[in-house]
Amino acid sequence: MYSQKEKQALITLIGSWVILGIYSLYIYYHYIVEQPDIINDLQFWGTAFLILIPVSIIAQIIIHIIFAIINKVITKEDMEMLEDEMDKLIELKAARISHWSFVLGFALTMGAIAFGSELYVMFLMLIGSGFLSGTFEALAKIYFYRRGV
Repeated sequence: MYSQKEKQALITLIGSWVILGIYSLYIYYHYIVEQPDIINDLQFWGTAFLILIPVSIIAQIIIHIIFAIINKVITKEDMEMLEDEMDKLIELKAARISHWSFVLGFALTMGAIAFGSELYVMFLMLIGSGFLSGTFEALAKIYFYRRGV
């Protein structure tokens, strides 16, 4: 069975990809399909990127609140709020993995631009590397809680 911290990491992982999927579909069907030329507009990509950040944060907060309520109803246990040294060490290791995966994604993005990729590719790669780094962080947390530090 999963521990409380593993469940939270799993909820974060699933929530991130659901949010990205829904937001991407929304942007695609409401903007790109109607105006295919908008794909080369820097203002469009900047706005879409900036809106994604608070939407993702708010949606994650809502998802975690719903998870806490459902968890309380099913297990009749409160969420663990205390962190011990192992939790802090796991957070640090997972954050390091997330950081380096984003740095690699950023470097690949800059390489793609240097070799002549379209500008929209840069934005898609940055968004993708951000969400992949979050995925690696959540997977690392699950791994470290399962196997130990």
